Amino acid sequence: MRFLWRIAMLCVLSAGLAWTIPAWAADQAPKGAATAVKPPADLKPGQYFLDGKVLEGDAVCMHCHDEQEQKPILSIVKSRHFVKADKRTGGCQGCHGTSDKHMHNAEAGKDRTKPDVVYGPKSATPAAVQTETCLNCHQGGKRMHWAGSQHEGQDLTCVSCHSMHAEDKVLEKTTQREVCFKCHKTEQAQTHRISTHPLDAGKMSCSDCHNPHGSVGPKLLVKNTVTETCYTCHADKRGPFLWEHPPVAEDCTNCHTPHGSNITPLLKNRSPLLCVECHGANHGVSSGGFTGSKLAAGLGNTTGTNATPPQLFLHGCANCHSQVHGSNHPSGQFYQR
Repeated sequence: MRFLWRIAMLCVLSAGLAWTIPAWAADQAPKGAATAVKPPADLKPGQYFLDGKVLEGDAVCMHCHDEQEQKPILSIVKSRHFVKADKRTGGCQGCHGTSDKHMHNAEAGKDRTKPDVVYGPKSATPAAVQTETCLNCHQGGKRMHWAGSQHEGQDLTCVSCHSMHAEDKVLEKTTQREVCFKCHKTEQAQTHRISTHPLDAGKMSCSDCHNPHGSVGPKLLVKNTVTETCYTCHADKRGPFLWEHPPVAEDCTNCHTPHGSNITPLLKNRSPLLCVECHGANHGVSSGGFTGSKLAAGLGNTTGTNATPPQLFLHGCANCHSQVHGSNHPSGQFYQR
């Protein structure tokens, strides 16, 4: 009796092993490897039979490109590009193409065919094709001047600044400068001078003044001229004034440097040296009783006949001509009130 019981237990164990070994072997098979199960004969275009399941759309891409990827891939599902309720979002294949050749040689290793559209500066996909793929959805508005812009002329693409799968720093005011300063090193150095716009404080960003996608004005400015751009924040300098200071109405950069200066407030030179660039020897300064030539000779002297006039101490010309941007006073033609 005991002998028969042992034979029965061996039969049960053998049946259990025959059932579990194939299942264990299937779990250990690499992703994308062929299975013993034959694929359905009625697969539609864009459908693939992987690990015993019929997959299509984004599920095909995420079958291999999962959380084990070195680059952050799945984080895109938290972005606007993956909102399934919005029919405008095309998912993985909407940006990278259907990439049939990429799927059909899934076991080719390093020689595996790349997707139809690969993004990045080292990609074999032309920059124009990369950008065109993005502009299929993101057209108009601030991007309508991209064609022919300075950035487009340098063969930059959207991914040169933007990041789709990870956090897009260029869209955040506090981190946008990090992206811009990767190329604009001179401007980065200028922002660390004692007088600068509050970029490091996060109170403004580069795109407050510049439109990186293109502009009809100079230097990719958001407005047609430098002065119009400055007036978007400095509206008190706009006027109109009864007595206008001509260089102010012409261009703010006649006196100021926008990214940073060692002279407050963002001045290109110290007063009175800045003022005498226009009001020099040929103009004279009649209100103080001295001419431009005497001014040049007396700078820095405190005694003698060529001593610096007292009007030029401290803030220099602005001691008297305080309304440098313009005056609305009936007697303010010299910008003194």
